Amino acid sequence: MFVLGLTGSIGMGKSTTAQLFTELGVPVYDADATVHRLYEGEAVSAIEQAFPGTTGAGGVDREKLSAHVIGNAPAMQRLEAIVHPMLRAHENEFLSDAERNGAPVAVLDIPLLFETGADSRVDAVLVVSAPEHVQRQRILSRPNMTATKLETILARQMSDADKRQRADFVVDTSQGRESAGEQIRHVLAKVATMPLRSG
Repeated sequence: MFVLGLTGSIGMGKSTTAQLFTELGVPVYDADATVHRLYEGEAVSAIEQAFPGTTGAGGVDREKLSAHVIGNAPAMQRLEAIVHPMLRAHENEFLSDAERNGAPVAVLDIPLLFETGADSRVDAVLVVSAPEHVQRQRILSRPNMTATKLETILARQMSDADKRQRADFVVDTSQGRESAGEQIRHVLAKVATMPLRSG
């Protein structure tokens, strides 16, 4: 089974691209959605132990947790040490299921794919991209988003230019859904002929 990594900076259209893969029948593992589930269950007690007062009846309070870890590298590393092994276990389970179900291709949708070294676990990487003005417009129209918040997020991410340079495929999402879908079908046709990197 060919494992395709999907990534891209904030506001580049990654969620829409993941949805297009799903619509084409390709199984997609969503790392962000898995984190949400972990924050509502599996990871709650370990996070409360590491960061007292950051959880409540509904699980992890993201605002309170953010106050502890944003801009605090050791705290961020402590949080990652709790969450990353759990994420890997869920990812492995997803890949086993996809393979058992006979999927020729599976997609791992991981926001910080290059930053966390996850690109070493996939056969090829697809980066979603769009011009900077489109990206900023998309992000700043989100609720509770400010220019300062945006700069903090971008500072943690590898630049779009670097991601594109390291990618096997780039999908431009600025031309709408139909164009992105066309590009994805082209990528799927291409990966069908590519060798697996490992495994």
